[in-house]
Amino acid sequence: MIRSACRVAAVAGILAAATHAFAGEASGRITAGPLRAQRWSAERAEQWYEQQGWLVGCNFAPSTAINQLEMWQANTFDPETIDRELGWAQDLGFNTIRVFLHNLLWTQDAGAFTKRMEQFLEIADRHKIRVMFVLLDGVWDPFPHTGRQREPQPHVHNSGWVQSPGAQILRDPPRQEKLQGYIKGVVSQFRDDRRVLAWDLFNEPDNINRPAYVKREPENKPDLALALLKKVVAWVREVDPCQPITAGVWTGDWSSNEKLSPIGRYMLDSSDIITFHCYGALPEMQERVESLRRFGRPIVCTEYMARPVGSTFEAVLPWLKQHNVGAYNWGFVAGRTQTIYPWDSWEKKYKAEPPVWFHDVLRKDGTPYDANEVELIKKIAAGG
Repeated sequence: MIRSACRVAAVAGILAAATHAFAGEASGRITAGPLRAQRWSAERAEQWYEQQGWLVGCNFAPSTAINQLEMWQANTFDPETIDRELGWAQDLGFNTIRVFLHNLLWTQDAGAFTKRMEQFLEIADRHKIRVMFVLLDGVWDPFPHTGRQREPQPHVHNSGWVQSPGAQILRDPPRQEKLQGYIKGVVSQFRDDRRVLAWDLFNEPDNINRPAYVKREPENKPDLALALLKKVVAWVREVDPCQPITAGVWTGDWSSNEKLSPIGRYMLDSSDIITFHCYGALPEMQERVESLRRFGRPIVCTEYMARPVGSTFEAVLPWLKQHNVGAYNWGFVAGRTQTIYPWDSWEKKYKAEPPVWFHDVLRKDGTPYDANEVELIKKIAAGG
């Protein structure tokens, strides 16, 4: 049903474009070449969003993986843990998860990688969870490599997470072109798959990762990232998936078009649905959402929840539900990413579990960090 409706909407968009092109020819105007998929209309995006119900879930990596590569590579892919932990997500009432991929997995063995993606989607589907895949990521270590990943640095937040692509490709525009096979290959494989909710093209592409990696980042990273993002948007539009595409704004002032950064402006102008990150308390969340309303499209928060700074389930999640803003908190089961520790663990030494977890919801055995918090999530997700 979802696949059929999606394809019908896509055909309608093509017919509308064809009509527009014909009108151009009839009036004597010179038209462009072959028809290509365009950004969804606001009406199509709203119709899609209405069909989904309220989206609530988390950013997911199994507790046994330190990063995207460890999650997906053959020797460390862990379907048993994934199945168990997605069962816990289903129990909480989560209906979607956001999951990171990596270009090096395609380079390593494209066929085997997409087969593991298929296996992952089968597991998620059994738990009635749909997946938003993230294709590229500008955050944390800029020098990724395949094979065995390093062990977590004790008590340090995301000590092994890696960027996709790495800095060597990002700073070399001709090498960026080689990513086309990965982007088109993955999206083509799942372009009609009802289990895939949406495509998040590039996570925080201009993040300079201060203080952890700032000295190793290209000086002109925002410019390089914008150039690559424009290519990725074009490549994905050529594939024309029936899922929406998005790239989420995450920093800066979004209150007016004049105050947006060049990359923020492009993200908002290119996305079918609007996504954003906000780790602030409720007033900041409210301000962020209201600043994005002017775009007239569905709004989804793809990263939130950092307890010590006031971004908590209790404070934020009821408001997001009330205003029909999709909600993906960061983290789920505490594990090798060590995101129970705060961002400042890169500068401040921690020797034991912090008294207040930064991210994550459950311990590795499935017991909650905070039982009252879990009951709140269940109640809100169930419609309470």
